[in-house]
Amino acid sequence: MRLAMVRHDRVIRGTAMADAAKGVRQLVLVHGRAAARQMVEPQDRPLVDIAGEVLGDDSNRKGFSYSGLCLTSLPHRRLPDDAPWERTVGPLTLIVEPGRIKLGDGPARMMGVPYGARARLILIYLQTQAVLTNSREVNLGRSMRAWMGRMGLSVGGETAAALREQARRIATCTMRFTWQAESKAGAQAIGPTMMSNERIIKSGLFFHDSGKGDARQETLFEDRVLLDNDFFEQLRRHPVPLRDAAIQRLKDSSTALDIYVWLAFRLHHLERHTPIGWKDLYQQFGAGYQHLWRWKPRFLEALAEAVSAYPEARVDIEDSHIVLHPSPPPVPKLAKG
Repeated sequence: MRLAMVRHDRVIRGTAMADAAKGVRQLVLVHGRAAARQMVEPQDRPLVDIAGEVLGDDSNRKGFSYSGLCLTSLPHRRLPDDAPWERTVGPLTLIVEPGRIKLGDGPARMMGVPYGARARLILIYLQTQAVLTNSREVNLGRSMRAWMGRMGLSVGGETAAALREQARRIATCTMRFTWQAESKAGAQAIGPTMMSNERIIKSGLFFHDSGKGDARQETLFEDRVLLDNDFFEQLRRHPVPLRDAAIQRLKDSSTALDIYVWLAFRLHHLERHTPIGWKDLYQQFGAGYQHLWRWKPRFLEALAEAVSAYPEARVDIEDSHIVLHPSPPPVPKLAKG
C-alpha cells in the first residue's frame, strides 16, 4: 500500500511539473525571470530558470538533428559492449551495431553502442556543423571547443573522458534506419528506407587518447571528421532546427534531450491536436525501464524540462495520454544562426 502511494504521489508530482511548465513562459514574459521564480512553488523554480535562459537568449544560435534521430533514440544507459540496439517507433526502425577498435598493443575489442547525454551532444554538434557549413567534413578544433564552452562542458577531466568514449562508440558503430511504410509525412520529413549498414563517421576518430592525463588537453580536438555521405545527404535534406540555448540547459538529461528534439520535429508539422497514449510513449521513450509505472514519473519530469526549454510548445497532460497541439518551431524559420 505504501509503495503504491509513493508511485501515485510521484505521478501526481510529475503531472504537476508538466502542467506548471506550460505557464512558465507567460510568467517569465510578463513578470521577468526573478519575479516569476517567486510566483511558483520552490520545486518549479528550475523550470523558470530553463525558460528564462531560453527566452533571454538573443544569439539566435541553432543546432540541428536529422529527423530520424528525433523520432528514435540511442539507449540512455550502457549496454553490454557486444549488444546491438534496436528501436522502432511506428514504421521507423533504428538499428545500431557496435564496432571493434584496436587500442594500444592489445587485441581489438568491441566498443559498444553510444549511449547517454554525452553521445547525443556529440551527434548534435556533428550534425549542426555539417548543416551550417554544408559539408560532411567537420572540424573538431576551435569550433568544438567554443561549442563545448557554450554548453558548459569542461575540456578536461571526467567530461573529456566521457566524451572520448562516446566519440569512439559513435565512430565505430554502424547505424541504419528503415522506414517500413511510407506516408506523406514520412516521405517528406524522414525519407524512404535509407542507409545501408554504414557508419555515421566515414573517417576520423576525433579524440586523442594521450595516456598522459591532461598533458595534451590542447590537442584533444585537432582532428577533422568525415561524415558518411548517405547520412549527410539525409541530414541535409531533413534537418530539424534546435535552439542552442535549449540544448545547453538540457545537456545532462538524455531523456529531456530526446523529448525536446522529438517535440521540435513533431509539433510544427501537426495540423490538428494529436493524442498519444502512455503505452505508445513508453514504447518510444521507456528504454531501460521494466515497468511503465516506474518510467512515467521520470518521463513527466523530463517533459516539464523539455517544454520549459521549448516555451512555444503546446502540450497537455491527461490521465490516459498526452495531447500535442500545433505549435511554432523552437527556432523561427527566418532566424539566422
